[in-house]
This record gives sequence, structure tokens and C-alpha cells, in this order.
Amino acid sequence: MTLPNWITFSRLLGIPFILYGLQNPTPQSRWICLIIFLIAAGTDWLDGYLARKLNQVSDLGKFLDPLVDKLLVLAPLLALIELGQIPAWGVFLILARELAIAGWRANKTTITGANIWGKLKTVSQIIAIALLIAPLSQVWQLPSLVVFWISVGFTLISGAIYLLPKQSNLAKEDSSD
Repeated sequence: MTLPNWITFSRLLGIPFILYGLQNPTPQSRWICLIIFLIAAGTDWLDGYLARKLNQVSDLGKFLDPLVDKLLVLAPLLALIELGQIPAWGVFLILARELAIAGWRANKTTITGANIWGKLKTVSQIIAIALLIAPLSQVWQLPSLVVFWISVGFTLISGAIYLLPKQSNLAKEDSSD
């Protein structure tokens, strides 16, 4: 396994600490969770950079990276549902998109990397989760929710862009038979 893949895998190590810290959150535990989350999220950039720089882009990395990203995003979102900070149906939309894309990818022989919309989705989710985890004043509650809904929007747009062109290509292939 390459160094970038190990870095990707290491991102999983922060998830139990984030979930534990958000179980009965205090301002101090929220700050700790935020730091852990941001460090873990930062490794997403690092592993991709190293994979390209060291010429170690691999199918395992292309598979593992988005999977770990999904777990890193969904774990704190589920904790935030439990805390009553975000509605479950918003997280359901994110989860539904992720399952649809994962199901689509499972039938493919080659794995492609994320496009710009997938990257926007990931960055917006990281920003939203960071704002929601941070023990900010009430003034930040509405802006944090707005950023969360923007991330849900990017999630749905990126899923549609990922799936719809492929379906129209399949229709063209079917009509040529």
C-alpha cells in the first residue's frame, strides 16, 4: 500500500473521537472535535497531492479516498442530527446521493476520480460540518445552516452531473444497437 493510501486510511482514525466528543458535547469537546475533523479533512488534500506528486495514483486510492470521505462526512452529520442541529432529511439526501454513486461505481470496471463538482461538494460539506461542530454563538446558527443546505445542493448537483451524462450515453449506445 502506498503512502497516499495510508494517509487516506488514517483519516478513519479520527471518526471515533469525533463521535465520542459529540456524544455529550461541551464547548471544549466541540473545539477538540473540530480540530480532529479539520486535520482529518486536510489529509484529503494531502493524500491526493502526494499521489500525484509521487506518481502513486492507484485504483485503490480512487476507491478508498471517496469512501473514507463519505464516512468522515456522514459520521459527524449523524451526530449533529442527534443533537438536533440539522434535519435528518437533509442528511438523508446526502446519503442517498452517496449510495447512488457508490452503486453506479460498483458496476464499473474502471474507477474515475472526482470532478470539480465532487470537489465542491466535499469542500462545502467540510465547511458546513466545521461550522456546525464549532461552539459558536447563536448568531452563527443560521449561517451554519445555510452553508449546510448549500452543501446539500452541491451534493445533489454533483450526483446529477455524475449520473445524467452517463445515462444519456447509455441511451445513445442502446439506440445504436
